[in-house]
Formats: sequence, structure tokens, C-alpha cells
Amino acid sequence: MKRGWLILVVVGVLVLIIAGRLVSTYNRLVTARESVNQLWAQVNNQLLRRNDLIGNLVETVKGTAAQEQQVFGQIAEARAAMAGAKTPAEQVQADQKMEQALGPGLGRLLVVVENYPQLKSNEAFVQLMDELAGTENRLAVARMRYNEEVQGYNVMVKRFPTNLYATAFSFKESPYYEVTEAQKQAPKVDFSGIKK
Repeated sequence: MKRGWLILVVVGVLVLIIAGRLVSTYNRLVTARESVNQLWAQVNNQLLRRNDLIGNLVETVKGTAAQEQQVFGQIAEARAAMAGAKTPAEQVQADQKMEQALGPGLGRLLVVVENYPQLKSNEAFVQLMDELAGTENRLAVARMRYNEEVQGYNVMVKRFPTNLYATAFSFKESPYYEVTEAQKQAPKVDFSGIKK
């Protein structure tokens, strides 16, 4: 009778060990899969940030540069008319054209120069370049972290004896974030709306 209890105790201990191992492995697999999902969400977050931010920044820079370009273009045209005037009558006519066409433009330029000694479009371009670089760096880091987590999870899913539990509970490998040929191309920023 003692021998029967001893066998029963040994079998009970083995069952507890196996069950403990099963629960522990299952919990590790769940934790690893959720880490992969969380990091994938971060990659998507950075992709969304890039899509939202870059278009808005480009349009802002275009608007700022176009306004400055318009003011400087008007001034250049007026100066050319003044320089081309030969007779006093042509000079008076060119001066009147300058005052009519560029009075508001010159005033806008003086306000810009007084309030902002450095032109705003230059600052906007620098900010755009910084944001582009920062966004791409954030996205690269998010991709790298995701791929590192996927590697750890996939190793766990494939490694024996965890692979037996992973198969039993339908834990499948996660895909790596692989960069396609199209994604290897640098993002295109279009300033075609700005005249040269």
C-alpha cells in the first residue's frame, strides 16, 4: 500500500511539474506575442505620423516660400522697370507702376524684415529637413525594435520543447518587417509649386 501511494505521489509531482512548465511556457508565449503586437503598433504609429506630418510640412513650406517669392519677384520687376527707364517720363511712369504694384508688397517685405530678420522660408526648409530626418529615424528605430522582438518570439516558437506548446496552442511565427524595393527609395518631397 505504501508503494502505491509513493507511485501516486511521484506521478502527482510529475503532473504538477509538467503543468507548471506548460503554464509558464504558455504565459511566456503570450507575453512575447503581445510584445510583438505592441511593437508592430508602434511601427504603424510612426508610419501614420510620417504620412500626416510630411504632407502638412511640405505645404507649409510651399506657402511660406511662395509668399516670399511673390514679394521679391514684384520688387525685382519694379527695379528692372526703373533701371530700364531712360527718359524722365519713363522714370515717372515706372515709379508710379512701382508704387501701385509694390506698395503693399514692399510694406509686407518691410514688416517681414523688421519682425523676422531671417527669412521664414529658410527656417521652414530647415525645420522640414529636420522633421524628415527625425521621422525617418523614428520609423527605422521602430522597425528595428519590432524585428528584434519578432526574432526573440520566433526563436521561442521554434525551439524545442516550446515548439510543442506553441503548436498545441496555435502560436505561429510572426513576419519580419522586410523593406521592399519601393520602400528603399527616399521619400519624395515635391516643391514643384514654387517657381525658380
